[in-house]
Amino acid sequence: MNDAIRSELTVDGRRLSYLDFGGTGRPLVALHGHLGEGAMFAQLAASLGGEWRVIALDQRGHGDSDRAGDYSREGYLADVLALLDHLGLDRVVLLGHSLGGINAYQFAARHPERVGALVNVDAPVVFGLEGPNPPSFVLEMPYDAPTRDALVAGLGPAAPYFADRLRVNHDGSWRLPFHPQDMYDSEEQVHGDHRADWTGSSCPALLIRATKGVIPAEQAEAMITGRPGTVLTELDADHLLVTTAPVAFGDAVREFLATV
Repeated sequence: MNDAIRSELTVDGRRLSYLDFGGTGRPLVALHGHLGEGAMFAQLAASLGGEWRVIALDQRGHGDSDRAGDYSREGYLADVLALLDHLGLDRVVLLGHSLGGINAYQFAARHPERVGALVNVDAPVVFGLEGPNPPSFVLEMPYDAPTRDALVAGLGPAAPYFADRLRVNHDGSWRLPFHPQDMYDSEEQVHGDHRADWTGSSCPALLIRATKGVIPAEQAEAMITGRPGTVLTELDADHLLVTTAPVAFGDAVREFLATV
């Protein structure tokens, strides 16, 4: 994990955990998507080397961070602000994938003085729930089990995707790195028309679109034409490109960061 140091802060009695990949370079705060965690940015941190200090938050209800009472837009953004204040970071590059990308551009719109540049990784600005809630499949998963083997067995076909990320509880039982109901509830609250948030900041921005992802080509074009100072990079990858196309993803981010 690139010798990352795991630390935490407390917000309203709730633990927020994050990974600091270290270095004396400029700060970049990375926000993962639903079902993810900060560790997914380890390869990005390694590819950026010492020029950037990558700090990756386990967002509320994910990874080593505690579950929250709500998964509202306001709640996620308050966590980002608390992290920046905790670290004493006045101005950062804010990078986010999917859920994290929406959180990133909404945070930049509300706190433009805290964001020097923005990287949106395959996060749309207009989308709704047509058909089932995308994470609804996780509702069939067990959240915890007495042993790791029992939990892996209960995950069935999903086991390969989560088996290396399971957490052990204080009592020796095991759990997923997220609660299935939390993910469903969070997804319900992330949809909508966020175009005003996307255009609500003026810092330099990179939009990374996965050609097999979730942003239609025409929406991506409207996003870059409607927001001055925004550049588009398209990668031949699926929506999970942070982990499925890490080299191309890292190259795209590094090239953009060289310009800010």
